[in-house]
Amino acid sequence: MVYKIAVFAGDGIGPEVIGEAIAALQVVEKTFNCPLSFEYALAGGCSIDTYGVALTDSALRLAKESDAVLLGAVGGPKWDDPKASVRPEQAILALRKELGLFANLRPVRVNPHLLNASTLKPEVLEGVDVVVVRELTGGVYYGRPSERRIGAAGREAVDTIFYTEGEVARLMRTSFELARKRRKKVTSVDKANILATSRLWREVAHEVAAEYPDVQYEDVLVDAMAMHLIRRPRDFDVIAAENMFGDILTDEASMLAGSMGLLPSASLGEGRRGLYEPIHGTAPDIAGQDKANPLATILSAALMLRLSFGQDQAAHAIEQAVDAVLADGYRTADIAQPGCRLVGCKEMGRLVRDRLEQH
Repeated sequence: MVYKIAVFAGDGIGPEVIGEAIAALQVVEKTFNCPLSFEYALAGGCSIDTYGVALTDSALRLAKESDAVLLGAVGGPKWDDPKASVRPEQAILALRKELGLFANLRPVRVNPHLLNASTLKPEVLEGVDVVVVRELTGGVYYGRPSERRIGAAGREAVDTIFYTEGEVARLMRTSFELARKRRKKVTSVDKANILATSRLWREVAHEVAAEYPDVQYEDVLVDAMAMHLIRRPRDFDVIAAENMFGDILTDEASMLAGSMGLLPSASLGEGRRGLYEPIHGTAPDIAGQDKANPLATILSAALMLRLSFGQDQAAHAIEQAVDAVLADGYRTADIAQPGCRLVGCKEMGRLVRDRLEQH
């Protein structure tokens, strides 16, 4: 079987990091007899510049016909006009909706060789291994009305948070199933003391928790969770959160690992097809300068091999290769430490491929 991958390189550093991930996958293809095919299309700002829309119908069709999607970051200052009706992020929202992707998994594992890369104390970080499961199809990012308008007092704007019990239940079941394969603990994040949607979230979460008596469960308010992630991150295993809360908390959690350039993500639906991307942005200030960290994108490719293709051995080989390169002291600028071997995006990608070939 040949696995078909739709590749959307995106904007800014997206093409650079995607290129290194593709190169790593090509080594995997030869080493593990895992046939892959890559088909490319535009998404985000580059698509707006070329076609006037963030995602064309043909690009969406390619994604739907593929076994998985590999996506680089989209957006940048060029397209940041708040009055613009067409924005790069519409590509991501459309892909999530049309592919039925409702759960975004963001693993945060602190590499023992990078304990000093974070601003937190090493003793706080040692042993941290968390997965944040973020709901993707509901909440304030999709609620209606969402608009800017002129009212009696002048300019005003409204965004709506909306959730159904079915959306909450499937996200929580995904979280509990994942926890069963890990350390059997789920922490659900909400703002139930203020928001009606959070009170629904908590009610449904408790109903689902009753189906998993073997998994420890707790509720934590989102503001308290923001504090606990920094103070005692080792206490958490699987963290389930609604769309916006999950978006914010995972950016915070990336600093536990030392950099967003280290963290992959997987967006999943009911089947095996998923969308895989680094959690970082387009970093336009370093685009084209060979300074980007490709490891988050390479690790996203490893998640794709494991979760969509069932290629656990190949996925593990990529993760081991990344660990080996870091153990040897190689660092991109975002995780540079005294005495490290500073390398660029291309060199870091080559080092990972070298370890894969040795495997």
